[in-house]
Amino acid sequence: MAFIEETRHVTTLDTREPVTAPVLLDYHMNGGYDWMDEITDRGWATPGMWGAEGWDLGQWPYVIVATRTHETEDGPIYGFATYVEGDVQTRWYRQQPRCWEAISAEAFSWWQMNGHGPTHLPETAADLPDDLRRPFTGFLD
Repeated sequence: MAFIEETRHVTTLDTREPVTAPVLLDYHMNGGYDWMDEITDRGWATPGMWGAEGWDLGQWPYVIVATRTHETEDGPIYGFATYVEGDVQTRWYRQQPRCWEAISAEAFSWWQMNGHGPTHLPETAADLPDDLRRPFTGFLD
């Protein structure tokens, strides 16, 4: 298994505080499905849908969103990573709603670009209705 995660000093994007957190590295060895397998083993989840209705979040195996909660001395932080054909960006937030807001903005961009989302999208991600700003839980009901 390839080493794709390391711990780094990063700054949370919402509270601007320094934390030590796992950071996913670029992954050009295999494909997106292999990346998903590896990060799942490290505590990350890869929700394929977003919003109350379960709209596409990315386009597996080329565009994947991953999430993780990581415990620090000062409480949990919430991670959000994007994989785009091997290029990976990891972001951390102290507040879960701020992390969800970032994921919602990512979903909005995807929906606008590819048309695989809700109809009648607002002009900006900031104007998304509440039902499009949270994880899909339909399979858990």
